[in-house]
Amino acid sequence: MNRKNSKIDVLIIGGGLAGLSSAIHLAKHEYSVLVIEKNKYPKHKVCGEYISNEVLPYLNYLDIDVFKLGAKKIDKFQLSTTKSKLISTILPLGGFGISRFCLDEALARKAMDNNVEIIQDTVEDVQFDNDQFTVITKNQKHFKSKMVIGAYGKRSNIDIKLKRQFIKNKSPYLAVKMHVKGDFPEDLVALHNFEGGYCGVSKVENDSINLCYIANFKVFKTYKNIEEFQHKVVFKNTYLKNIFSRTTPVFEHPLTISQISFEDKKPLENHILMCGDTAALIHPLCGNGMSMAIRSAQIASALIIKFFNSEISTREALEKQYLREWNTAFKSRLKTGHMMANLFDQPKLSEILMKGLQWFPGVLPYIIKRTHGKLMQIE
Repeated sequence: MNRKNSKIDVLIIGGGLAGLSSAIHLAKHEYSVLVIEKNKYPKHKVCGEYISNEVLPYLNYLDIDVFKLGAKKIDKFQLSTTKSKLISTILPLGGFGISRFCLDEALARKAMDNNVEIIQDTVEDVQFDNDQFTVITKNQKHFKSKMVIGAYGKRSNIDIKLKRQFIKNKSPYLAVKMHVKGDFPEDLVALHNFEGGYCGVSKVENDSINLCYIANFKVFKTYKNIEEFQHKVVFKNTYLKNIFSRTTPVFEHPLTISQISFEDKKPLENHILMCGDTAALIHPLCGNGMSMAIRSAQIASALIIKFFNSEISTREALEKQYLREWNTAFKSRLKTGHMMANLFDQPKLSEILMKGLQWFPGVLPYIIKRTHGKLMQIE
């Protein structure tokens, strides 16, 4: 299909969790949707790969059964400090583990089954004029669309073009991810802290264990390589040392990503509705970024449908409503995430916090609820 000469109701930049969920949602309502994604499917991504059950009703609405895909049901949580003090609790809502390799591919296939067109290209610029977007790609393709959703991830050249504030500042964080094989409870997600960072551990499909950690880059670069950093820093946490030493790597090399920014972003830029990590990035310490991406897609898609159906009369009203609903859903989560990250970034304070959590075990489930939301309502 020649998209230059055909109608595009919604153009989505980025084909990850948020972009593909929006694409399926809008296509189910018979809108013409184009997704521009720079990578091929399937592809592993640096990600914690734990998702709160809050999004299950929405994924079912999108006709995605994660458990048929091999997702592991998770209802237990463990947290340890840099000095290997451990606390355990039950996850109030529960969740599941599934890889981005698996879930992104399933969403992409479902999107195409619903007549969504996905092209592999990189968006270089987005212009808005006369109530219409023009999207320009690296391959010099030009697309026009009534609506644009930004779901391209943590950072991109588009952020520079849009002059987004966060992109001007360097971020001190590096993330590393690997899959391994070995013994680990499939109903457990663990978060183990080490000096300058923390590592999430959970099982995904095919009995692989996802290990994903984030570290302060200034600390990391004082070591020769990932292996030395792990042995001299990460393994000071005895739980992490045991997991790494008793498992076998699946990947030939770990995946890494740098310049991760937890600074405030705006969910709306130049009339583009931002979703997922493009709108905000919650600290992995809270382990629920994937759920937030899917939830933000549902909010944006439902409002766009109302706009097209004239239930929302103007673009300005749509944008104001999106900001309201986005803030209601996520502002408190992000605030809690920043607070917890700041606490665990200070070893002495985190040890005191852990003692408090052991004395008052009901506090940890309360904190988890503050970052995990409730079961999504489908409109």
